[in-house]
Amino acid sequence: MAGHSVEKIGGTSISDTEAVLQNVLIGPREGEALYRRIFVVSAYAGMTDRLLDHKKTGEPGVYALFAAASAGEGGRAWRAALDQAAAAARAINAERFEDDEDRAAADFFIERRICRARSCLADLQRLCAHGHFRLDGQLGAVREMLASIGEAHSAHNLALQLRRRGVNARMVDLTGWDEQAALSLDETISAAFEDIDLARELPIVTGYAKSHPGLIAEYGRGYTEVVFSRIAALTGAREAIIHKEFHLSSADPKLVGADAVRKIGRTNYDVADQLANLGMEAIHPRAAAGLRHAGIPLCVRNTFEPSDKGTTIWSDFVSETPRVEIIAGATGVTALELFEQDMVGVKGYDAGALAVLTRHTVRILSKASNANTITHYLDANPKQIKRVIADLELQFPNATVATRPVALVCVIGSDLNVPGLTAEAARALTEAGVEILGMQQLTRRVDLQFVVDEQDYQAAVRALHARLVAPADGGSLKTAA
Repeated sequence: MAGHSVEKIGGTSISDTEAVLQNVLIGPREGEALYRRIFVVSAYAGMTDRLLDHKKTGEPGVYALFAAASAGEGGRAWRAALDQAAAAARAINAERFEDDEDRAAADFFIERRICRARSCLADLQRLCAHGHFRLDGQLGAVREMLASIGEAHSAHNLALQLRRRGVNARMVDLTGWDEQAALSLDETISAAFEDIDLARELPIVTGYAKSHPGLIAEYGRGYTEVVFSRIAALTGAREAIIHKEFHLSSADPKLVGADAVRKIGRTNYDVADQLANLGMEAIHPRAAAGLRHAGIPLCVRNTFEPSDKGTTIWSDFVSETPRVEIIAGATGVTALELFEQDMVGVKGYDAGALAVLTRHTVRILSKASNANTITHYLDANPKQIKRVIADLELQFPNATVATRPVALVCVIGSDLNVPGLTAEAARALTEAGVEILGMQQLTRRVDLQFVVDEQDYQAAVRALHARLVAPADGGSLKTAA
């Protein structure tokens, strides 16, 4: 299989299927040029939110409603949500298929899966109404099953559309929908690619793969990128490519202006990890680790600008001169402060707080501590925060637990050993009227973090980008082109 690429199409991009067909999958390619590529596809934008729960707001989808349903309620809420997901899937099909036969095939495929999922959930709910069976022991499998529907839908549709255009496309279904064996992720992928001829077939692969103990259990909602990464590593790809709806740029163009941002032509996996930590994933950190260990470069390209080569991420790249590459950040962050006057010199507070956060599956963006205070900056919904506070107050009855909504703004680069950088960044924020609530910089100079009030986030990004990336006077802190 040597000499091929493995490419991932994200949910927002695949939702504009015509652009993907024209700019990525087909375009000017003909004959052999169409092949020696493997495409891994995400679910259409919003579909996984419907099937599980909303990634950002926490609004319950089918899974969350099923998990919360009582035996007496009868499952009305999750059934209604599943019906809505089915209607949304049919609406997507109607937009993509003008041919009645193709649309009927697409509808039959997704309705069959949803119908079987509905039957499984109903049977499980009835079974667990009896005292000898517990639903919580099966919820992980339910989540995995529901997630797989979204990626199967988009992969099936895309393969169907390609075949209609004369491309020998083949849907590679890794979801294990009818598979009873408990295989590892690597075993599932290896078995699926045993008889595929990349010189003559174009594999369209589901971004979800059934594996033991479960992709979502291990990797959360970043599972499609993990599948993508493992396929690249196991098939010996020369390059891994992610097609997104934007360039990897020096800042969000919506905040600092499209004319001010600079595309990042080259960077390294360390920078990609910092972005992933902020939820601005060029690639999931575990997926990046797989590519890095396999020595496979990753290219991030804009789906809607096919002539642009995008940004290439290497294992060993370091900018020729120290410089700031990206200003990025995260809003909706909760600063959770645990204060205990007698904490100093006593072991256990740090580990105890971390155990509570882990138990409630709360993502930690950053952390700071001093003699009697530990502050975690968290990406979590209000329900999670409420439960965390209750547990901390129970475990540490003499401590004071306080929360505050904040934002993180980060200066990122493969080498930030720029003289006076920290002072200049702080000065830029102060002059912009942004109060610095906290700051953190590790001795390994790849990022500089500022904690600011959430309402100051946009001003902070603009100020730092203007001063550190694109200063009007072209000074020493200017990012290299």
